[in-house]
Order: sequence, then structure tokens, then C-alpha cells
Amino acid sequence: MEGQTTSVNNRDLEPATPSAPPALHVRDLTVAYHRKPVLWDVDLDVPRSLVAGIVGPNGAGKSTLIKAVLDLVPHASGVVEIFGKPYRRQRRMVGYVPQRESVDWDYPITALELVAMGLYRKIGWCRPVSARHRRRALEGLEEVGMADLAQRQISRLSGGQQQRIFLARALVQDADIYFMDEPFAGVDASTEKAIIAILQRLREQGRTVFVVHHDLETVHEYFDYLIMLNMRVVAAGPVAEVFTPQNLKWTYGGRLTLLDRAVDAIGQGSR
Repeated sequence: MEGQTTSVNNRDLEPATPSAPPALHVRDLTVAYHRKPVLWDVDLDVPRSLVAGIVGPNGAGKSTLIKAVLDLVPHASGVVEIFGKPYRRQRRMVGYVPQRESVDWDYPITALELVAMGLYRKIGWCRPVSARHRRRALEGLEEVGMADLAQRQISRLSGGQQQRIFLARALVQDADIYFMDEPFAGVDASTEKAIIAILQRLREQGRTVFVVHHDLETVHEYFDYLIMLNMRVVAAGPVAEVFTPQNLKWTYGGRLTLLDRAVDAIGQGSR
């Protein structure tokens, strides 16, 4: 599982065509909480078959963007399409990995049972999990290196192990597009390498993955495409084109220590 990560930002990104709309189309999206805008007039057209990072300062609206795309928060205005159609018509094509902190990890289920929840659209609500679906859930755990902990209660897993089974739950959905909210938060180095290897494999299979991310030093290594967000889209495009010192300053303002480290990472990534 712990395959070598590779820099992916030099891949040629396929433009959308009339017969193949972009993976994600967002136009004039505004989201407000208690009448206070969190996202303002967001426009995006993101191609297919890539791993896209979403970066920005705290409070920039990164998680809100994902939730708005998935209809988990109401829109004040705007249009969102996945592969050319509204999310509600494409729900079966979408996998979602929320923040680990949003889950009640004391709930009395095993790792295998949690992963099997990703199959409920195929199983049907209020129907028993068949042996075939249990095998698929176990395969998902094998993909993330967790098969030996299939019967362990989720409350007894470490943070990194919990994140892996969250990813396994998304993988068994066999989605075409994935949205992941801080999948690297609170995990150890080996888990992070395992996760990024899976994301890159999904990309090679033609899937599209969106990842809310905080570590600017790994942007060049992990992503093809980057969305730089601070309530509005500051820049979006291939990493080599948009991950620049000027865009970082526009996105993050005066956080000089962070920016200096990120600028160093840009220099290393372009060598």
C-alpha cells in the first residue's frame, strides 16, 4: 500500500468537449450562513481524470465548497453540475469522505460494518448485508491495508486507521468523482503515503478526486490541479500554472512564514 508518490502536475489535462462536459461545473455560487457570505460568486470548470487540491486559509470556505456541491448546505445562488448534470441526478457517481471529526466514533460498529455502509445504495435500506457485499467491504479494507482489523470496533482504531476505513467506505462505492475533506489531517506519514497512492491510482483509472488540503509544501507532489480559495476563487488550474508566489499572497495575505515555506516548495517543484 505504501507506494512511492510521484509529482503529477505535469500531466496534460484533457479539455472538456460538448460530448464530455467537465467533471465539475460551478457558476455564480454563493453560500451564506446567517446572512454572512462564506463563498461568494464562485466559478469553476474542472476537467476529468485528475487529483485536484483545494487550498486556502482557515475560514476560506474550502469545506463549504464541497458541502455546497453535494447539496449538504443551501445555496444563496448559483448552479452546480457534475458531469454536466445536477448533483441530485448524479448522486450514484459521487463518493464523499467527510472530516473525521464529524463522525461519532463511539458508535458500536466494526470497521467492516462501517465500510459496508458505502454499499447501501446497492444493498438497499433496511435490507441485510449479504455475503457478497461483505466480501466487497473486505476488499475495500484490503485496498487501504486494514483487512486484519475488519472486526475491530471503530472506537478502538487510531486516527490514521479511522481515516483509512473512511477511505475504504468511499472506495467501495466505485464512484466516478470523489470529494475528500482533509483526508490527511491527523494521520501519520505512512498513512499519508498510502492515501496519496490510492488517490493517484484512482486518477489513473479515470476518476476525478477533490481534496481539501493544508500542507502547501506537498502541493506539487500530490496534485495535478489546484483551486486556491479565499471566499472567492483566487486561481484555479494546473498546479504548474497557478501555484505561484503572487497567487499565494492573494490567497493567504500576510502569513509570511507560511508563504516563505510555500515559495520554497514552488521552487523545488519546478526543478
